[in-house]
Amino acid sequence: MSVNSLLRYSIRLKRKHVSHLVHQRALSGADAVNALRPFYFAVHPDFFGQYPREREVNENSLKRLNGYLDNLQKPGSRSVQPMKLTFYVRDMKDSSDVQPDLLASGFRSVSFTLHTNDVLSTVTNVLKSCSLPVEHMKGPKASAETSKSPPGAGLPFYRPIKWDKSYYTFTGFRDPEEELQQAKRVDPALILWLRNNEPEATKKHSASLPRRAELNRLKEELCHKFDLSDIRWQRSWGVSHRCCQLQSLSRLSQQNPEALINLQGHTVVFADQSGMNASGHIMLGTMDVHHQWTKLFEQLPGYCSLQQQTDWLKERISLLLGGTQVVHVERLRPVQSIAEHYGTLSTFHKSLMSRRLRLHPRSLQGLTMLLENDRSNPSLHEMGHFIIPTNADPPKLQVFLQSHAPEARQRTQHKNQLQAEEEAVVKLCLQNLSLRSLSKEPSVSSSQMILCCRRLVEQRSPLMQGLHICVSHFYSVMQDGDLCVPWDWKS
Repeated sequence: MSVNSLLRYSIRLKRKHVSHLVHQRALSGADAVNALRPFYFAVHPDFFGQYPREREVNENSLKRLNGYLDNLQKPGSRSVQPMKLTFYVRDMKDSSDVQPDLLASGFRSVSFTLHTNDVLSTVTNVLKSCSLPVEHMKGPKASAETSKSPPGAGLPFYRPIKWDKSYYTFTGFRDPEEELQQAKRVDPALILWLRNNEPEATKKHSASLPRRAELNRLKEELCHKFDLSDIRWQRSWGVSHRCCQLQSLSRLSQQNPEALINLQGHTVVFADQSGMNASGHIMLGTMDVHHQWTKLFEQLPGYCSLQQQTDWLKERISLLLGGTQVVHVERLRPVQSIAEHYGTLSTFHKSLMSRRLRLHPRSLQGLTMLLENDRSNPSLHEMGHFIIPTNADPPKLQVFLQSHAPEARQRTQHKNQLQAEEEAVVKLCLQNLSLRSLSKEPSVSSSQMILCCRRLVEQRSPLMQGLHICVSHFYSVMQDGDLCVPWDWKS
């Protein structure tokens, strides 16, 4: 498959211009937040502390939704690419009637695709897709419509409603603000929580041992058979779920071994959708069938060609920006396809070529930068990398990079020191506490992990021996016996 074929869809979208006027975006950012209050209360990650997988899905989808809305509110922005989102939605009304689409955990899984080009339509689409009320949207809709009327015409007054506590008592609806406070208050001391939950974790871990052994066997077998660099997972799926995914790939390799030949040397990631990501890893959609995987494998030569052109663009950009390297940090942003990444790099490279910059070839050597389409001003991240908008003005960008380079080097050095210290304290924790494994969620920083591990070593609880520990922001016993503990656990 040719590179042009892979890019055809994204190029076609970029050529579409928004023909309607700005009045269709009359809903402001503050109005959008108010209008989405029922939605936020139904999907907010704080309510999913005991369900890490659902929490992670909602966190990722909320970030992408917020980015989508931000893009729509930028002056002169063009139509955005369609975005598929998945949310786990809480049942917001206490009822004895069991909904047919309700999961055992009490949540509904809702998936929908955003293809709207204004904030008002997007907010309405989100609410309707999640079966949430839209009556309170009459205010914003009327405001958007009357924005077209002549100056001096009366505008309807809109204000979000904050219900009295008696409303929830009378109607039976849950008070979301009270639930949020309760969720934040549930934070017992570590030793007490371990004492109450260690037996359950040990029992679940013992039951998962055969599945863990099968998972390791399948992974080693597939990596060796097809010379894979690694096999990873985008989400924190359980051992059984991962085993099923590897078994499915193993069956495909037995039925059609020739199809997997193109995987040689690649890293395979089981993800939400199939394709190649910005890091060059092969993503296998967990909801896709073998036919779709096989079709992807056949297209890999075209994807690899696109990856080579992506690497060439990164080299050219680095030469133009004094040695600054363009990087893509997966844990800091939503998953990006290689075609999207190539498009971002190509746009940025053309912008740099339009204006001649005066940077010494190695003046910014050792520094890194992330490119973002939905950002208007450049910034310096606390970890030392630059965050640069794709449409940045080249002369202004040069001034920004040169003036912030010393601070960027200091922060990068500090980041490297933290990472080295984190590796050392994790190793110490594993040895002193006799843990089977010790990991952390991507949202836990190195500083937080270091502090947590030091305190764990000082606590030296025998209840942790032989367990798998994941440092997070909440307490939870996972389905395979892994324990999640908050990084700032109480003594």
